[in-house]
Amino acid sequence: MPLSELAVSRRVVGVRQVWQKLRKASLQKLFVAEDAEARIVSGLVEEAEKLGIAVERVASMKTLGRACAIDRGAAAAGISQNEDGHLRRPL
Repeated sequence: MPLSELAVSRRVVGVRQVWQKLRKASLQKLFVAEDAEARIVSGLVEEAEKLGIAVERVASMKTLGRACAIDRGAAAAGISQNEDGHLRRPL
């Protein structure tokens, strides 16, 4: 899937925000940068796989940050679901 998926209002950026969504099981998809420190993102990947959430690897933190429209690299990002667990319709 292309990184253009992250061009939605329900994206979350950063390890902390992604963890919050994972704990609530309200994440549709996880994006992880290949060059991020393994100790930081390995737990995210394990939890996502345990919950059956799709994980997509991205070449670099810089690329992931750009896809999320931020001026710095991002180790992780995701697409969240509605509070009721359903995906929002596109705007």
